[in-house]
Amino acid sequence: MTKAVLAPLETIRTRMVVGVGSRHICGSFLEVIEKQGWQGLWAGNAVNMLRIIPTQAIEFGTFECVKRAMTSTQEKWKQGESPKVQIGPVTLNFSISWISPVAVAGAAAGVVSTLVCHPLEVLKDRLTVSPEAYPSLSIAISKIYKEGGIAACYSGLSPTLIGMLPYSTCYYFMYEKVKKSYCRAKNKESLNRPEMLLIGALAGFTASTISFPLEVARKRLMVGALQGKCPPHMAAALSEVIQEEGLRGLYRGWGASCLKVMPSSGITWMFYEAWKDILLVQRHTL
Repeated sequence: MTKAVLAPLETIRTRMVVGVGSRHICGSFLEVIEKQGWQGLWAGNAVNMLRIIPTQAIEFGTFECVKRAMTSTQEKWKQGESPKVQIGPVTLNFSISWISPVAVAGAAAGVVSTLVCHPLEVLKDRLTVSPEAYPSLSIAISKIYKEGGIAACYSGLSPTLIGMLPYSTCYYFMYEKVKKSYCRAKNKESLNRPEMLLIGALAGFTASTISFPLEVARKRLMVGALQGKCPPHMAAALSEVIQEEGLRGLYRGWGASCLKVMPSSGITWMFYEAWKDILLVQRHTL
């Protein structure tokens, strides 16, 4: 439901990031409505709705599994001796106590969900940026497959993973750390729903701001591939943006992104925590 309501902001964000149309949110809204009508604001939303369900399920499932596995391993290594490797007179003592389980779990969540759901992201971007060339989902699937088979469905995977790592790591790490710090400061065991909403929104805002230049470069690579003038790699895409628009170009569309990411992130965390509480209560009562 959240994705459907915020779909117009996602459309505007994508257009502004890749450099299509107006550089302002209001101007971009008007351009889409003039060319495609009101329905143009929801271009690619059907695919996005299909994408978000498995993406969020895989992300949160991977996050919880890896976090618990890392925490358990750290506890075992604290109780016993950590692995050692003898190389001549030198003894290397391996310790993972300095590694944050939340950060590792967040990175793993982003990578796994991207590997599984990237074809749906490719479809969404094509439908949003080039509705004339890809007027419907079936035509988009057919054209992409003809371009390069299954491999074409994973076009742009490397820059997506590069951009996803800092975003996903920061997103989960920020939420968990702020939540724990806030509960400790207020002497509380858990957050109420409005607090979850606000901290989730803050986590989304911070992660999006930190990784946004990489998102701009990724979208530039995607659009360049469609137009036949794709930069060779992400560093070249970043350089191209800076040369054309200056440093401000690295944050083109950031405002629209924040308007979309903050409520979406806050609502996601609020519902996730609520459902986790419900399922844990049911599990204990069985």
